Amino acid sequence: MDIFSWLPKEGSQILFVLFLSFLIGLEREEHKLNDDHFAFGGVRTYPLIGIIGYSILLISGGDLMPFVMGFVVIGAFLLLAYWHKVKDSGYAGVTSEMSALATYLVGGLVQKNFLWVATTLVVITMLLLSLKVFLEGAAKKIGPNDILAFTKFLLLSTVILPLLPNQALTAFQINPLTIWLMVVAVSGVSYASYVLQKTYKKSDSILWSAILGGIYSSTVTTVVLSKRSKSQGQPRVFTGAILIASGVMYLRLVILLGLFNQDLMRQLAIPFIGLFVLATGFGYLWSISLAKSLEPLSESLEVKNPLELGTAFLFGFLFVVMVIASHFALGYFGQAGVYTLAGIMGLTDVDPFVMSMTQSSPGAGSLVIAANAILIAAASNNLIKGVYAFFLSSENSRLQTLIFMLALSALGLIPIFINF
Repeated sequence: MDIFSWLPKEGSQILFVLFLSFLIGLEREEHKLNDDHFAFGGVRTYPLIGIIGYSILLISGGDLMPFVMGFVVIGAFLLLAYWHKVKDSGYAGVTSEMSALATYLVGGLVQKNFLWVATTLVVITMLLLSLKVFLEGAAKKIGPNDILAFTKFLLLSTVILPLLPNQALTAFQINPLTIWLMVVAVSGVSYASYVLQKTYKKSDSILWSAILGGIYSSTVTTVVLSKRSKSQGQPRVFTGAILIASGVMYLRLVILLGLFNQDLMRQLAIPFIGLFVLATGFGYLWSISLAKSLEPLSESLEVKNPLELGTAFLFGFLFVVMVIASHFALGYFGQAGVYTLAGIMGLTDVDPFVMSMTQSSPGAGSLVIAANAILIAAASNNLIKGVYAFFLSSENSRLQTLIFMLALSALGLIPIFINF
């Protein structure tokens, strides 16, 4: 408020209330002009409500009771306006009335000098008002089962998580809090892709599906795209899409590693980002070359909600198994045992093994072993995806997909020899 230093404190606060209230009123005025239904208020009404809230709290000397009574009175006027709206138009939307109550609170927050809170409240209000079409469209596309799964996951994440002990248990140094944090992180990244596939209108594009699928699970995406290539033609498009999904896998791994082991992330960031750029770039160029069009999929990718409790518990169980297996492999067979285990686990789900490597003991030697093991697991995963594509893809795309995946797998092993 230094730019208004020539004004009394109350003067600068009044200007701030008017500015914030006017923003909400401006958005509602635009809505009123573009809507056939009766709409409450606009660029004049909302600033008046904000000023009323500010003035009541100011003259009451900070006593909240008059401010609460003013809230009730404003609410009564809004209720009356709402009754007339329903009576005259039959439209029962209450968004404008609720935003008016929020505007009243903004005036009180500014008077209490909670300027950051008031600004944040206005920004959130305007976002909710402006994104009406997007939010309502997303709500329609996300089914009740998805909402229930998300609610259950929130329960376990926000209620159960703080109760878990944050200490290493057993000889394998298993930390229950860390395990569940990893479940939350891996599932959260996958869920972001899942929601985008459910809501974004371009989710039926082959290349867009490949990008989102790589975030969700590049293995699942490879299987789905390979099967679809038999019925939709254009082998180059599907081959490039599978390569893109596998390239995005490396970016996904960089994000997950950065959340739980910064040293390991720095060790692998350059090769992984390089592989991501190379695979996605070449995959895109290969897809658009000689392609008639990047036609949409006949059906959207069918992926399972990653926040299902069964999926979350399975990941946690596999993570514990990988920690124990890695411990025994290193103890009895040395680094060769860990690398063998990495190659085997890459043939299934690579995430539990990669996350188990983030919990390896600190030290230069163990860091190199963990990094190399992750490189091997990722290369092994690309190899098995190439095999899947060879047996599941159309006749025209199976060989080229296998060759590209073998090449990506081989490129992914080069950093190991550089480390040596």
